[in-house]
Parts: sequence; C-alpha cells; structure tokens
Amino acid sequence: MITNPKMKAYPFLADMMNDSYFPKGCVAKVKAVLVRLCETIEAKEPKTLAELYVLTHAATEEINDLEEAFAEEDSEIETGARECICNDFAVIAEAYGFVKADIEELVATRDW
Repeated sequence: MITNPKMKAYPFLADMMNDSYFPKGCVAKVKAVLVRLCETIEAKEPKTLAELYVLTHAATEEINDLEEAFAEEDSEIETGARECICNDFAVIAEAYGFVKADIEELVATRDW
C-alpha cells in the first residue's frame, strides 16, 4: 500500500479515466503499474535520480507491454494518454522528493 499522503489520495490517470476513448480495464492496468511504482519507491527508497530512473524505466516498460491490450480494444496510447501518463510520472517523482527529475528521462524507455 502507498503510504505517501499525496500519492495515497492522488487521482491517477484522471484524464484517461474520464475519456471514453480509453478502455477502463486498460487504464486500470496502467494505474496498477503507477501504484506499484509508488510502492517500489517507498520500499527501495532511491537516493539519486539515477536510482529513481531505474525504477521508472521498469514501470515504463510495463506500460509498453500494455499497448497491445489497448489495440485489442480499438484504442491506443496516443498524445492525450502520453501527456496524462507522463504527468503522473512527474507527480510521482516530485511527491517522493525528486523535484529536478526530467520528465523525458523518467519515461525514456517508452514506446508510446
């Protein structure tokens, strides 16, 4: 469970959840990745940006693996989804004290 108060109450992927283009089941899978990322950050307590990026790259690769699930539902991780997901990665980084994290580096392993 997430213990960080900001992330515990955070509405992950709110824009995607409110857009009928994105299948709710697929969005829930992306949300689960982001929640696990928070839990992993809390468990491993990265001290440097490099350590954080290792964790965010792994989460990004999990999201990469969901592209097919979106396609099967006649959807995709397109511009709006990318912005929403990247924003959540930035919020997560900031919530855990990494205010200088580079958004592009957080998701550098993305295929979307």
